[in-house]
Amino acid sequence: MQGGGGLTIGEMCESSAVSRASYYRNWRKQEPKQEQTALRDAIQRLALKDRHCGYRRIGRRLKREGWLVNHKRVLRLMREDNLLSIRRRRFVLTTDSAHSWRVYPNLARRMVLSGINQLWVADITYVRLQQEFIYLAVILDVYSRCVVGWSISRQLDSRITKQALEAALNRRQPAHGLIHHSDRGVQYACGDYVKRLEGAGITISMSRPGNPYDNAWAESFMKTLKVEEVDGRHYQDFDEAESRIGRFIDKLYNEQRLHSALDYRSPMEFEAEMGTKVRKGRPVETATAEEIQKRRPSATSS
Repeated sequence: MQGGGGLTIGEMCESSAVSRASYYRNWRKQEPKQEQTALRDAIQRLALKDRHCGYRRIGRRLKREGWLVNHKRVLRLMREDNLLSIRRRRFVLTTDSAHSWRVYPNLARRMVLSGINQLWVADITYVRLQQEFIYLAVILDVYSRCVVGWSISRQLDSRITKQALEAALNRRQPAHGLIHHSDRGVQYACGDYVKRLEGAGITISMSRPGNPYDNAWAESFMKTLKVEEVDGRHYQDFDEAESRIGRFIDKLYNEQRLHSALDYRSPMEFEAEMGTKVRKGRPVETATAEEIQKRRPSATSS
């Protein structure tokens, strides 16, 4: 953790002959909201990087970064932010602290796409405001890299992912056979979300545990969002963050941002030029076999 002047908390404490415990106690006493927000930010970063990392392991990592925090506090904050990991069990079941949900095999790894509405990928990230966190759920069409659904919320629960899904379904109206790929987070594995996917005739696919490359398309978009929009911004409140992020997704990313994987076209331009039309969710593909092969999904392009 960095302090003033680029020094770590440990370095500042050492140069001032002050124990790290005293520093954190004083900070927590004088600026409790700022200290807790900074701690939650560190927990969010570690938990969302590895969705199967438990509170004890995150507590250890926090201590390595210089935080003076016990596992009980980490557990409480992770429970409040709905970040507790899903534990893997035998066969195809996973559980969190109170529920059991089915885990689905990864169907996206070897797919070769020829049109839209064949493979959607979904993911969640967080955005830090001055004294709170908000969460962004997105659904991306891998063929064109177009964000087809998104939702922002103060709560990290299944409602945010369901809202993003409903937005995508209303926008695309896909035919049966579409594959929806995500990580194994409870927001995607819970009964309501799975029921909605199955009701729409969508096949479910999930990443292997601890493997970020299985959802590289969504990870790439989140990195683009953070670098080109979120990083360096100081949103005044939830409404401003929602407005700016929404404008970035709908106007800048989907309509204007050029992608190397799309031969330097924007997602909307790519769909138009490839002759892909949405007619009751059924894509009409006019590209040649050679063009289709060139557009095979890349795990590193966005």
